[in-house]
Amino acid sequence: MATAWQTATLTGIRRETPRAATFRFAVPGWAGHLPGQHLMLRLTARDGYVAQRHYSIASPPDDTGHIELTLDHVEGGEVSGWFHTVAEPGDQVAVRGPLSGFFAWPGDRPALLIGAGSGVVPLMSMVRHHRARDLEVPLRLLVSARGPRELIYADEYGAETTTVFTRSAPEGVPVGRMTADHVAPLLVEAPPGGWEAYVCGSNGFAEHASRLLVEAGQPVDRIRIERFG
Repeated sequence: MATAWQTATLTGIRRETPRAATFRFAVPGWAGHLPGQHLMLRLTARDGYVAQRHYSIASPPDDTGHIELTLDHVEGGEVSGWFHTVAEPGDQVAVRGPLSGFFAWPGDRPALLIGAGSGVVPLMSMVRHHRARDLEVPLRLLVSARGPRELIYADEYGAETTTVFTRSAPEGVPVGRMTADHVAPLLVEAPPGGWEAYVCGSNGFAEHASRLLVEAGQPVDRIRIERFG
C-alpha cells in the first residue's frame, strides 16, 4: 500500500457512455498496481476546499507511468461533476495508492467476474491484464447494464464476456435482471479447483449476485465483493 500523495496530470478523456468517461493520467512515480485495486484521489479548489474520493483503477498494471479511471457523472457529485464538466488535459490532481489487496486479482487463479454499471471498472482492469499477459488461466465476465448505451467499455468485450441488459436491448436479445440462468452455467463449466469470484456493483446488485453465486454452488469464502452506494 502506497501512502505518499503523487501528482497526476490529466492527459486524455475518452467518452464511454452518455454519463461515463475514462480519464487518463500520467503519474511518473506510480509504483504499479494489481488489477482490482483502487486509489484515493484528492481535488483541491482555488479557495482551498479539499474533496477526496476512492476510485477503482481501470487500466492494467503494464500501463507503466499511467493510470486510467472511469467515472460516472453522479448527480450533484462534487468530484465527478468537476471531471465531467470542467476538467481538461493538463489539469493536475493528487492521487495516493494503490490501496487494498482484498479485491485484487494477480492473474494466478481462475476468475469469475460479475459486475453491473460502473462496477465493471475494476473487473475491466483484470480483463485487460489477462489479455496483455496472454494468460492461460480461465477468466469469465458477466456484466449487467441498463441498455447498450449504458454499457461501459462496450467495444472491448470478447468471448469471455456475457452481457445482461435490464431495461432495453437490441432486437432479439432478452431484457431482464440477472438470474440463475446466467450464473449457473458458469459454475457448471468451472475449471478444476473452481473459480475465485469477484463481484462489484451497488449494494443491491452485490447482494443479489452473491446470492446467485452461492445458490449455484460457489463457496462463500471464495467470493470477493466490492460495493458502492
